[in-house]
Amino acid sequence: MSWWIWVLVGIGLLVVEMATPGGLFALFFGVGALLTAVLAAAGAGATGQWLAFSVLSVVLLATLRQTLQRRLASKAAPAVDSLVGEEVMLLGDLPAGGEAQAELRGVPWSARAASGLELRKGQRCRVERIEGVTLFVRGE
Repeated sequence: MSWWIWVLVGIGLLVVEMATPGGLFALFFGVGALLTAVLAAAGAGATGQWLAFSVLSVVLLATLRQTLQRRLASKAAPAVDSLVGEEVMLLGDLPAGGEAQAELRGVPWSARAASGLELRKGQRCRVERIEGVTLFVRGE
């Protein structure tokens, strides 16, 4: 096979990886195809190219996939539980037992008073707990 076909296959597999949710399979086969393109350009025969593509792809997959997944997972968005203790500002009056909007990190959330006391618009509060998408806040 010509070297440029391997380049097209490699680029195609990398595009597939970007278009699909994080399995990280096509990535290693795409890299294997690009490395095989180098061998094809150097004059390797068709059997050697297919063997190199298979071996390179599987070895890369087996050795690097878990490490790469762990690295990507560590850079994921923080868990919602990490918002406990954060400061919020009420965007409206929060009646006792009622619900209002509160701003946390520039995003409006539903908020309820954790203590059951009435809170005022503009008041700064702390997140005590989170249930679903509702923040339970206490006044400061």
